[in-house]
Amino acid sequence: MLKLTLPTEANFYKELVDHPRVLKVVALSGGYSRDDANAKLTENQGMIASFSRALTEGVSAQQSQEEFEATLDKAIEGIYQASKA
Repeated sequence: MLKLTLPTEANFYKELVDHPRVLKVVALSGGYSRDDANAKLTENQGMIASFSRALTEGVSAQQSQEEFEATLDKAIEGIYQASKA
């Protein structure tokens, strides 16, 4: 398994993704906003997300429980959709 920063070139790691000895190529959000990271991830077939910082973007201690859960749900769904693209 390889954990790599999202490339700026689409499918830059495709050879690694397809290699029989590589289990998964996992993408770090690389400091991009979650929306930008998701967009870049969708351009890289076969990679999945490992977006810890991007996952928590927009979450705050001042939110109500409902707002907190809604923010996380939206983030998780977006990252999931980008990972399966």
